Amino acid sequence: MSDKPEGVIEDSSGEVVVSRKKLSKVSTQVLYWTGVAMSLFHLWVNTVGIMPEIQRNAVHFGFILFMGYLIYPFNVKTATKLKWLDLLLAILSVAAAAYLVLFEDALHARNEVPILPDLIFAGLAIVLMLEITRRTAGYIIPGIALFFLGYALWFGKFMGGMWTFPGVTVQRMLYRMYFAPDGIFGTIATISSTFVFLFVLFAAFLLKSGAGDFIIRLSIAVMGKMIGGPAKMAVFASGLMGSISGSAVANTVGTGSITIPLMKRVGFGSTFAGAVEAAASTGGQLMPPIMGAGAFIMSQWTQIPYLTIVGVAIIPAFMYFMSVVFFVHLRAKKLGLQPMEDHEIPAIRDVLKEGWNFFIPIGVLIGLLMSGFTPTYAACAGIASIVAASWLNKKTRMTPNDILDAFSEGARGMVTTGVILLCSGIVIGVVLMVGAGIKFSIMISALAGGSLLITIVLIALASLVLGMGLPVTASYIVLAVLAAPSLEMLGASLIGAHMLIFWYSQDANVTPPVCLAAYSAAGISGSPPLATGFESWKLAKGLYIIPLLFVYTPILFEGSAFLVAETAISGLFGLFSFAVFFEGFHKTSLNWLLRIAYFISAALFLWPAIYLHAGGAVLFIVLYLIQVKTAPALQTE
Repeated sequence: MSDKPEGVIEDSSGEVVVSRKKLSKVSTQVLYWTGVAMSLFHLWVNTVGIMPEIQRNAVHFGFILFMGYLIYPFNVKTATKLKWLDLLLAILSVAAAAYLVLFEDALHARNEVPILPDLIFAGLAIVLMLEITRRTAGYIIPGIALFFLGYALWFGKFMGGMWTFPGVTVQRMLYRMYFAPDGIFGTIATISSTFVFLFVLFAAFLLKSGAGDFIIRLSIAVMGKMIGGPAKMAVFASGLMGSISGSAVANTVGTGSITIPLMKRVGFGSTFAGAVEAAASTGGQLMPPIMGAGAFIMSQWTQIPYLTIVGVAIIPAFMYFMSVVFFVHLRAKKLGLQPMEDHEIPAIRDVLKEGWNFFIPIGVLIGLLMSGFTPTYAACAGIASIVAASWLNKKTRMTPNDILDAFSEGARGMVTTGVILLCSGIVIGVVLMVGAGIKFSIMISALAGGSLLITIVLIALASLVLGMGLPVTASYIVLAVLAAPSLEMLGASLIGAHMLIFWYSQDANVTPPVCLAAYSAAGISGSPPLATGFESWKLAKGLYIIPLLFVYTPILFEGSAFLVAETAISGLFGLFSFAVFFEGFHKTSLNWLLRIAYFISAALFLWPAIYLHAGGAVLFIVLYLIQVKTAPALQTE
């Protein structure tokens, strides 16, 4: 029996799992139409509307916090008792946003000298921001923000060595956090109110039009006749769905409810089935063209064009999904599983006939990005094309009510992500103010002794620790600010450093002891959560291996086409050899001597030297021929 009081339900739609209230009919309607208004405002301001950036971000802040306070309670026990407090805080959030919009010009007229009301509303905005972040994402993110605020205001002066900071006044801090472009309404808020919101809305429209069901059916049609088809289908579907939803947990729950039972039915164990879904869903955030919020943040932070980022991410993302498929294929062969029955597999022609129109908005999105249009323009055009394309098929036509629902669901789906990004603005603002990024990079370099590999290991460990309490987007933001400079100082390229950190920020989804995607999959598969976590950690090995190629090889198109292709192909063979080593199976079951030989082959394939790749290929062929000739002798129990 649940220990949650009546009126409280679980929310696992985003990167975190928290409690939210069951809303009354009036509150539901208020939330619905607020979401519609929020989506319409963001479409207007990102297309034909003209509004100062900081004021646009303030309105974004008001919408996000208003909806957040209506949805998420103070705590589980008081969810049904303190609704008046939630409403009050929601209204104050709107007031804090409105004050900036109405009185920013007056501040400029005073030569940036704040008066008492300015400081009161600045303090109110910070407190409201920290509280809604606690409600939606737990204590870690607001705790980090408070730590940095405290460091800049007070205890930095007591720190020794390079960490000493003389401190700033409360008045100065309030001004920087509320009015300056490096605070709550600064760069990160801009990313949230433009790229991220519009692509979340794009995903909401695409799913509302029926694309989710189409992706599942297409995956079954393409992969169903293969050995281990349902598991390979899970990888394929999760890659497509994850690139749209941008959330590993949402992806796991959405596709896993279909794929996990299918995997179990054809013979995969419940733990393995859950782990496949978790590993594949985690990769969804690495898959272009959307890649979650991280790609937009990376583009804004590094000034590398968004199209460049998604372009160089295609090969690594493909390699990651193939690495999961390798495990699935080897396990299916090991268990002697058979493909799905014919009557369970729809014809590809029939599936495409029913849903071919879903390719149009994706094509519009990618085509506009490749033509040099901004991501915001491409997303807005993509949303319009979804509605237009839906009318090309009688079964998918979006009615006015469907469009309103998509507006509302898109805005609501943005609440948790928006809160995390806005609160991260506090951390980023203080880090820039006190120069913590350079100090942290110097510290990492000192600990690593100038070794790039040790630096990468330290960053991977830091990402894992941060990921235990932070959603992946927040984890990337913190590490990008603090650790990317240290990688660049040791020779990594700008895009290589940030892409490595972006990939490592995903690892907490599948790495025990805290792995939300794996635990969500375990809930569907009925498997032990921790065992599912360890299994998904094994299947997601590409998440740890492939980023090494970003800084040691030209795989991010930082070399000739030949070198990029050679690195990718040898990397795939290396990942396959790693899968063979972990599974203990290729053509037949392997003894430990051959497993170690495959591990050596993997290392040779992945080491950044062509002559070693050739050695790995020779060893791989020898091992294969040994199995072909002596398969009966190698069988084990």
